[in-house]
Amino acid sequence: MGPGLALKALLGGRCSLGAFAVAQVAMDIEPLVGMLRGAEILHGTTHTVWAALLIAALVAPATPWLAGPFVRRWNRELLHYHLPWLIEPETFSSGAVVCGALLGTLTHLALDSVMHADMHPLAPWTASNPWMGAMSIPTLHTLCLLSGVVGMVVYVLRARFLHRTHQ
Repeated sequence: MGPGLALKALLGGRCSLGAFAVAQVAMDIEPLVGMLRGAEILHGTTHTVWAALLIAALVAPATPWLAGPFVRRWNRELLHYHLPWLIEPETFSSGAVVCGALLGTLTHLALDSVMHADMHPLAPWTASNPWMGAMSIPTLHTLCLLSGVVGMVVYVLRARFLHRTHQ
């Protein structure tokens, strides 16, 4: 979710973090089923560019139903702790949802491609994985963590600044 927080901080209301999160979970349904069944290949068809686009297309219309309860709970907690300037809209714009779903599936695909040898992200066009080993796994995890921390700080500062200018 680190890259998602960074993208949310950068894009603001033009990108739905809820759709990004739902897309991340949807991408890993196939590996979860594979683990439960003891499959040798965990990152198969769903971890290709064409499938990531299809998953994003399925996630986008489902996001308000799946992420809506979390946003409503988030907003209630913020009100309880007197942080109304962090409240998120409880309605989802279609553009923001599509953006979040696409960025969620495609960043998931890109990051998993760096560390999972059983992936063929460009299938059916090629069986190669040009991103495999592009960086070490600890470096990848560190970059994800740092992007999340920086994204969260920028998001909070941006929300606070925008709240002050609209008062």
